[in-house]
Amino acid sequence: MAGGAFVAQGAGRKYEGGVTSFVIITCLVAAMGGLIFGYDIGISGGVTSMDTFLKQFFPSVYRKEHEIRDDGNMYCKFNSHLLTLFTSSLYLAALVASFFSSTVTRLFGRKISMLFGGLVFLLGAIINGAAVNVAMLIIGRLLLGIGVGFANQSVPIYLSEMAPAQIRGALNIGFQMAITIGILAANLINYGTAQIKEGYGWRISLGLAAVPALMITIGSFFLPDTPNSIMERGHPEEAKRMLQKIRGTDNVEAEFQDLVDATEAAKKVDHPWKNILQPKYRPQLVICTMIPFFQQLTGINVIMFYAPVLFKTLGFGDDAALMSAVITGVVNLVSTLVSVHSADRFGRRILFLEGGVQMIISQILVGIMIAVNFGTQGVGELPKGSANLVLFFICAYVAAFAWSWGPLGWLVPSEICPLEIRSAGQAINVSVNMFFTFVIGQFFLSMLCHMKFGLFLFFAGFVVLMTIFVYFFLPETKNVPIEEMNRVWKAHWFWGKYIPDEAVIGGQTYTSA
Repeated sequence: MAGGAFVAQGAGRKYEGGVTSFVIITCLVAAMGGLIFGYDIGISGGVTSMDTFLKQFFPSVYRKEHEIRDDGNMYCKFNSHLLTLFTSSLYLAALVASFFSSTVTRLFGRKISMLFGGLVFLLGAIINGAAVNVAMLIIGRLLLGIGVGFANQSVPIYLSEMAPAQIRGALNIGFQMAITIGILAANLINYGTAQIKEGYGWRISLGLAAVPALMITIGSFFLPDTPNSIMERGHPEEAKRMLQKIRGTDNVEAEFQDLVDATEAAKKVDHPWKNILQPKYRPQLVICTMIPFFQQLTGINVIMFYAPVLFKTLGFGDDAALMSAVITGVVNLVSTLVSVHSADRFGRRILFLEGGVQMIISQILVGIMIAVNFGTQGVGELPKGSANLVLFFICAYVAAFAWSWGPLGWLVPSEICPLEIRSAGQAINVSVNMFFTFVIGQFFLSMLCHMKFGLFLFFAGFVVLMTIFVYFFLPETKNVPIEEMNRVWKAHWFWGKYIPDEAVIGGQTYTSA
């Protein structure tokens, strides 16, 4: 039963209605929740490479960087757990917040969760921009983390529930697109603020996080909630009117009935966290755990968090390091457009698999080039030609992630769970993602110091494992209505045995490809 490649014949049940401007606009506004996540990912690495920031908050790292001799170990220049705590503390807070946001999202709606996340992120941005000591930095980062936890919990669910099945992938990937825009904006701002001679550029970089926070806060205030959420909270007539509005037709009986059936099933579940452990939800539990685990073990946040630090470690100058981070940010943004174009046309699986192969090759080549130039002692320099090649392969790696594991890591978990476990499934997705983001963020510089060039081969090994996992255990979900997803699992060679017949509601038959 090679590959487990099962697809929907006829792409599932066809509902009435089309793609309305109303649903496009609401999804674009909601997707701005990704801006706060992306801006933070991009801004922290640039700030921690600024001398004025290091001098004020991490003087020991500054001394180590500037006092290192030519025979010193380049791999260990920035190794400081306090410095990495500045970056990673946000994700620890997001991990804890994701469990609370799951309940808020389910009981009060998706838009309330987004609104709260934006407000808390705004407060964290203000504290960070005004910081005078490490304690203020960490408190600000923790508040930013709470905001990220709430936004990452609610936005992907909101997008998957609002979007018609035929463009669900493209609209949901809007979240990842906003993340990449945030990363690029942060890289450009870092490059600009680093030129400020007076030394307060880092304050501007950190404080400008208030801008995306205001965007999602104001945007979510005016957003409608999803029909699924309105129905879940006991307002069927309002849910039907909203469904008619977003589909652009009064004839929504088929889709509305599926929504009613899903809501009735959800009402029978008193404890979604306990319920998701039942065998019939085993596919969703495994996928919502393994996808974010593997997404972080690609090593992508090594590049996104610490791109300027990494490039400086490899011998790029200060400005060159920041500019290289800008280049990877542009590649990240442009490549995400490939996923927007392709996810609903060619499917999720092919992007996962192609992206995995490209990342493996790129990481191995980067590891080999660093090994050749720096060896195990971290002594040497990167000639201009080699430096350009390293940057090229890192860009190839970022491109592959940006059209595969980046957007699909948020899309797939948000679209596969039935309503009764959807908030719990997304909370697992966010919490696993944030936990391993924290681990990578906290220990990367130490791992680079000890594993040296082998760190890139370490991540390449995980990409091999996750590509194999996708090949065998992830079925195709493109164009499948979100409330009919159990039919995909029922037809899968491995997961089918976990899905009882009564869990499959009406619609067309799904067979192996």
